[in-house]
Amino acid sequence: MTSQTAETTPGIGHNSNALGRGWRRYAWKKARKNLVAARVPLEIVRIRVRRARRLGLTYPQYASVLLGSGRDIVGFLFTVNGRQLRLARQLEAPAHVSAKLQTTPDAPRIALSPPEEEAAEFRSELAEITVARIDAAFPAPAPEASWGAARRIVHRALVEVSMPADGIVIIGEGADDARWADAAFLAKFIPTAEYFPNLNE
Repeated sequence: MTSQTAETTPGIGHNSNALGRGWRRYAWKKARKNLVAARVPLEIVRIRVRRARRLGLTYPQYASVLLGSGRDIVGFLFTVNGRQLRLARQLEAPAHVSAKLQTTPDAPRIALSPPEEEAAEFRSELAEITVARIDAAFPAPAPEASWGAARRIVHRALVEVSMPADGIVIIGEGADDARWADAAFLAKFIPTAEYFPNLNE
């Protein structure tokens, strides 16, 4: 499945953004307000709460993805910072991060490796130290990568695993990781401290 990008050429019948950003922002806010105001049946809320728990998210985090992207989560994209990894003589991961990753995932997990490292080797080492399932790994954009370059790198990785950008939640830390989420039009950016809360602190 090919991810939608900003470079997509409008097709026949498209207004080519003639109405402008102001109108699109107004229409989006109105649609979202109507969606939030709509009463959701209790059983649907219960189903969503269970789904959020299986994904390792709080209900507000999960609900914000549904409201923001209009679709369910199909996978997680973890940055190096997002997994709180320490690149010393060998890769290390905090115990509370490994513990959460060892829970049965309800969506594929994709890891972004440091740009200078071999992604396949990084995935193997990460799976070994966390004793967790890591479905794929791809090189992360370089810190100095432009907006367009970051988008192309992230989209290339998602195309490899046939996953749509707007169904992916990225777990990361810092301005660069958040910028990658915006550049690639991902469903949501969740800071690592929120996804991997350290209950021992």
